[in-house]
Amino acid sequence: QVQLVESGGGLVQPGGSLRLSCAASGSTFSIRAMGWYRQAPGKQRELVATITSGGSTNYADSVKGRFTISRDYAKNTVYLQMSSLKPEDTAVYYCNVDLIIIATMTRNAYWGQGTQVTVSS
Repeated sequence: QVQLVESGGGLVQPGGSLRLSCAASGSTFSIRAMGWYRQAPGKQRELVATITSGGSTNYADSVKGRFTISRDYAKNTVYLQMSSLKPEDTAVYYCNVDLIIIATMTRNAYWGQGTQVTVSS
């Protein structure tokens, strides 16, 4: 039905920057909200940031002031700009999209495949 493709992960030094992207494709849909989650080794998956169709954003306290979530609905894409990266930001980052498939008017959430972000010195 809908596929999410993530990109932009990699290895960066502490204090560096990285930009993640997640593009949705497939059936015709209407996006309600998009977000980013992350999971570090041995830890539970946590919410990083979300953005609604109206542009309202929400961030985890640990990333406020350093990360910025944005959207481009023309491209069905959500971005996560990460700055001042810290070793504790190391994790697999997953995007999530809450949407309605127009043909059936059904609501569902979809996950990206995950992209590795490693911050090391």
